[in-house]
Amino acid sequence: MRPAVQQLTRRLGRRGALLTLKGTMAVLYGYGQTSQPTGNSNGLTLLLKLRPLEFWGWAWVAAGVIALASAWLPARRDWPGFLAVWLIATPWAMAYLVSWWPLGEFSRGWIIAMIFGAFGAVCLVAIGWDEPARQEPQRET
Repeated sequence: MRPAVQQLTRRLGRRGALLTLKGTMAVLYGYGQTSQPTGNSNGLTLLLKLRPLEFWGWAWVAAGVIALASAWLPARRDWPGFLAVWLIATPWAMAYLVSWWPLGEFSRGWIIAMIFGAFGAVCLVAIGWDEPARQEPQRET
């Protein structure tokens, strides 16, 4: 089992691992929004004027699937996954931010805006990372 895990880890690399985590979180978050929304739409007023919550949930799922598929692409060709996660997290963050200020509808909107903003911003940082060179373990002779 251990060689298979090592081979998978080498194949994915760090960028792929990050995309796998981000993609999984996005798929699960989106699925949660479509299957059992929390009922509290504070902060999402602007987005919900554009499309219903089910649409946004499926958009999260789609972004997650793109990230998961991109995780298996070579470094620097995996950019669609990073971009997809950033593109779905940004309107979410902005909606919460605007609900806090200037609209004043949701007093904690800035906190949730920071969380979703950071979730997406990690992708902007990671998209520029080079995959570190792999060092083969030294064998004793």
